[in-house]
Amino acid sequence: MSDPKFARLPVFLGAVFAAAVCWSALAPAAAADDVIRFGAPLPLTGPLAPEGIKQQQGYDLWAEQANKAGGISVGGKKYKVEIVYTDYQSNTPRAVQTTEQLITQDNVNFLFGAFGSGAAKAASTVSEKYKVPTIAAAASSTQVYDQGYKYLFGTFTPNDTLTTPLTQLVKSKAPDVKKVAILARNDLFPLAIAQEMEKSAKANGLEVVYFEKYAIGTLDHSATLSQMKSLDPQWIFITGYINDLLLVRKQMADQQMKAPVVTMIAGPAYQDFIETAGQGAENLTSASWWHPAEQYNGKDIFGSTSNFVELFRDKYKSDPDYGQASAAVCGALFQLAIEHAGSLDRDKVRDELAKLDVVTFFGPVKFGPTGQINSLEPPVFQIQGGKPVVLFPQAIKQGELKLGVN
Repeated sequence: MSDPKFARLPVFLGAVFAAAVCWSALAPAAAADDVIRFGAPLPLTGPLAPEGIKQQQGYDLWAEQANKAGGISVGGKKYKVEIVYTDYQSNTPRAVQTTEQLITQDNVNFLFGAFGSGAAKAASTVSEKYKVPTIAAAASSTQVYDQGYKYLFGTFTPNDTLTTPLTQLVKSKAPDVKKVAILARNDLFPLAIAQEMEKSAKANGLEVVYFEKYAIGTLDHSATLSQMKSLDPQWIFITGYINDLLLVRKQMADQQMKAPVVTMIAGPAYQDFIETAGQGAENLTSASWWHPAEQYNGKDIFGSTSNFVELFRDKYKSDPDYGQASAAVCGALFQLAIEHAGSLDRDKVRDELAKLDVVTFFGPVKFGPTGQINSLEPPVFQIQGGKPVVLFPQAIKQGELKLGVN
């Protein structure tokens, strides 16, 4: 019997698919001259479409603001921004193919990385071969950046910057939590963050009583959840993407599966997840790389965090999440690097990206020697009253950890 808390799931997925289908008709055409073309391979259809469409929203908001200001200044001349999107249909090999297409056929100047660590890593082999500067908006696993590449950068800190503060918070606020069960999507980012969680738990004296992977596209988690439930864990930690985690949460409710602490990464960071899960989202903990409660005064085109949030609300009638903000800051960082270089020469722009040390609406941005950002302190939060409430860091803390889920 289905749980009414999740009755909106088919509607949500249908809306996402419809939005993705409409995408190509809405993509703006640009004049051939005085334009900087940015390639964006995204999963605009398929199971990762919710995340892909969010990234597209962030890129579009940045492009709109850049063009409203007259474009990007290059050596005293203004160039308009055009973003060329390709839909790789949530298929990693196709992400590699479409990345090459963007470079060799669509003649883009620069690239945004494919969604997620797995696709971003695979596609980066192409952008590196052609020496095209690329900023990944949604790739946190260190395995993406340990390839010795020069042209790849990323706006997410390593996965342990999420799991370590989360574990320390639970240990301090819920000392009776001793046993942890972990379930991970068998994909680069979800698996890597689950492995970091296992390390964090053991380092803080917790017992990992269960660690299992589920295949991409899994539609029935009931046997796995039943096995996990039999071990009576006090902390359930599950990784995946929006559709994965909505399904897991529904099947947990079907089995009346509860624990003092339930963490999901990365679904609860998205308002779509919260609205679709309804009461099932209450008290879920998570972590992300950005939150609209942060308050930075940036040197980028958006300026302050609050201004970015206001612009996003005006355009999309909702609050931005970390995925949308990360995509927007990728564009803003390219704009800063191009303007600093005073050139569209790829090597010069690459060098400017490598030495950026700037505060943006997203936070302080400085890329480490591998190209991965090393300057952020990601927030830990919990869904309370249908809204994300920040628990860490102290500077933007909004509430205290609550135990138990319905």
